[in-house]
Amino acid sequence: MPEPDLSPALRHLSQADPVLAAIIRDGRPLKPSAHEDVYHALLTAIVGQQISVKAAAAIWKKVQALFPPDGYPEPAALLAMSDEELRAAGISRQKAGYLRAIADFALRGQLDYTFINGLDEDALTRHLTAIKGVGRWTAQMLQMFALDQPDVFPEGDLGIQNAMRRYYGLTETGKALLSRMSQLAEAWRPYRTVASKYLWQSLDNTPTK
Repeated sequence: MPEPDLSPALRHLSQADPVLAAIIRDGRPLKPSAHEDVYHALLTAIVGQQISVKAAAAIWKKVQALFPPDGYPEPAALLAMSDEELRAAGISRQKAGYLRAIADFALRGQLDYTFINGLDEDALTRHLTAIKGVGRWTAQMLQMFALDQPDVFPEGDLGIQNAMRRYYGLTETGKALLSRMSQLAEAWRPYRTVASKYLWQSLDNTPTK
């Protein structure tokens, strides 16, 4: 699959926002991240919630070992796993329930790639947050990284908030901060995902779940 041409996005963002123009100029080229396995992306997002990237990778490796020979947690096989088996891999009882909810959603055909990728941001967020354990932030990360959708703005992400406080001198907190961030991000449409990825990169920050 050819890599997407980001030059129109970079040109638009640089012209629309001088602060972002400097961040892009000083940054590194973005790597494409799209892949079609929405189910797998959701599982790894849940495993990584509220723990470090390193810890998440270690736990995911143990989870894969539960599913020989290829390490892929097919939905039916995952649903058949006991809490004790998943806990032995480092999955809490709560997260085990969330993983089963994702597997059940997949078995019912609700994570078909063509269907998922055809939804707009709000519709996809509503669809995915119907799964127990999947919140708006997780849905947005899937849109940005698993689907590589171009115009997602995760205003609730701590990394994005920190970057915008730093570079835009924002002093607001709470809802006022989110409102101000969203106002600034309007100029980035329809490439808010690209802008967000450069903001993360500017902090040498990758989203932690």
